[in-house]
Amino acid sequence: MGASNIRSIIFFLLMLLFLPATAQKKYSSKDARAIRLFESAISNYNAHEDERALQAIEEAVKADPNFVEPYLLRANIYTDNRLSEKAIAAYKQALSVNPDFFPNTYYSLGKLEFLSQQYDSSYVHLEKFVSYPAASASFKSTAQRIMASCRFAEQSMQHPVPFFPVNMGVNINSSEQEYFPAITADGNTFLFTRRIKATLPSGKVSDQEDFYISKKVNGQWSPAQPVLEINTTGNEGAPTLSADGQYLFFTACEELFSENDARATKGSCDLFIAKKLGDKFNAPRNLEEPINTGAWESQPSFSSDGRTLYFVRAVKSADGKKQRDIFVTHIDDYSNWSVPQPLSSTINTPFDETSVFIHPDDQTLYFSSDGHPGMGGQDIFVSRRKPTGEWGEPVNLGYPINTYNDENSLLVSPDGMIGYFASDRSGGKGGLDLYQFELDASLRPRIVTYMKGKVYDGDTKKPLSANFELIDLATNKPVVNATSNPGNGEFIVCLPAGKSYALNVSKDGYLFYSENFELKDSKSSSDPVIRDVPLKPIKVGETVVLKNIFFDFNKFDLKDESKTELNKVVAFLTKNPKINIEIGGHTDNVGGKTYNQQLSEKRSKAVMDYLIGHGIAASRLSNKGYGDTAPMADNASESGRAQNRRTEFKIIAVN
Repeated sequence: MGASNIRSIIFFLLMLLFLPATAQKKYSSKDARAIRLFESAISNYNAHEDERALQAIEEAVKADPNFVEPYLLRANIYTDNRLSEKAIAAYKQALSVNPDFFPNTYYSLGKLEFLSQQYDSSYVHLEKFVSYPAASASFKSTAQRIMASCRFAEQSMQHPVPFFPVNMGVNINSSEQEYFPAITADGNTFLFTRRIKATLPSGKVSDQEDFYISKKVNGQWSPAQPVLEINTTGNEGAPTLSADGQYLFFTACEELFSENDARATKGSCDLFIAKKLGDKFNAPRNLEEPINTGAWESQPSFSSDGRTLYFVRAVKSADGKKQRDIFVTHIDDYSNWSVPQPLSSTINTPFDETSVFIHPDDQTLYFSSDGHPGMGGQDIFVSRRKPTGEWGEPVNLGYPINTYNDENSLLVSPDGMIGYFASDRSGGKGGLDLYQFELDASLRPRIVTYMKGKVYDGDTKKPLSANFELIDLATNKPVVNATSNPGNGEFIVCLPAGKSYALNVSKDGYLFYSENFELKDSKSSSDPVIRDVPLKPIKVGETVVLKNIFFDFNKFDLKDESKTELNKVVAFLTKNPKINIEIGGHTDNVGGKTYNQQLSEKRSKAVMDYLIGHGIAASRLSNKGYGDTAPMADNASESGRAQNRRTEFKIIAVN
């Protein structure tokens, strides 16, 4: 079917749906000249000659001012050309001539008024539309959704949230367009998409999306530089960085590579991943199925747990309409991604949800939607994870963060204080620019800090790529999985405040590293934990302090929080069957020496018994109590005594 016929077919289908049942005539006018002019207008409209169509309409309504259909066609033309105010006026003229001729006029008028911030008039006209018994159920549903948004918008404009956006300046923005920002957990690396003019090998000049990166130096962003190892002559956009900056997920669309090339796309847009080696990213690869399909996949956001990827996929709803929904997938210990699942109907609606961003706290989700009550177009929302793991009811960020325009691609800084977004507002450097603003306290995520440092060989000082696992001691469940950079050993691990954590760092051929963090008091990313991690090669005489083995005061019963660490020892010994160890118990100098000696022996035996009970041969284990005879620190202070109260194991044989 030709495009020239589709415009009139859509126009008349909408009209015929609500023509009065008693109507016997083709048109509302009996004036032959008016009808002839109107049919000429339709022909011009079908031929995309809108100016000539409008002239014919003007003549038709002069011939018969009560001829309703020309006013409706005029409104349709103005709507096609995004001349909203003129379309609104044309719809109102049609209603003034015959208010009940075509009830869908109220629907079309109300939608346009809503998108033009005329919320009160929009509500009145949509309310009139839904009062018609014959109104389409689908249109009624949409009308009622917009009516709820009208009431929300009016309330929001009466109670605006603080919003003072500041352009990020010439080191980030240019005369080109900048959008879709990403940031690392330490807040020091800023990545974004820039649309540039590029000359193709054919000599043709084309728009091209590339990545640019900036580093924070002395509190200021350095001039952004292109990410040369990722950028191609195709389009790369919508990036997300892992919390440690070691992995880059991004979208590439219709890349011109061979079918078997790692950069080839399976659909119109696919998700890709690149890993950092030293200061550069390696060659990207397609994430393949089950993440990428023949559909449109884009706008990824990778959680700080190192396991969870959120993204947007274009899907067909039950009634066949196209919509964009937020999906989530998880990666297992063998680098396999689960089949992506859409988020629940609490988040996804029958309309579009886009621009998903999971904050490093892993509990706060920001996204854009035109399906939840809002100001018009796409608004930005925040949802918080419930204790059950489900997402809570989305909250609109409010006016004037959200307006009747589309708002999207919000990024929130790791400390939760600053929001970053793209806008083409006046006063920018050109096109879309990136802006920042202080986020209202009610819209901020949970406080999060981070541990940052390097992993290296304790003997040679050579940087190492090692595995990190951060475990919530209250639940014994892992909350973060990460890997240090294989080129320089650098790592960043997010630590959401308000909990206690066990950290384990491991690498084949080395003893694992154990640490714990008490973050029950709020800490922000402005107060990080800086810690380098030396890993000791496996050899006789080397010792590991088990910092996550816990006993009650003056007792030798293992607390539940100890199981995570003990299971790490079990896994280590299972993986290294030739190693024999001695488990040593140590106390501070408080109390009698005999008592301390006996307590340390009982504690070391409790650990040994646990290991035996979990499959480690008793012949590989021994235990010894040292009492207070081998302090690590000065017993004169509480912090020193705490270090001296410890359990450790020492390698006594490698068979």
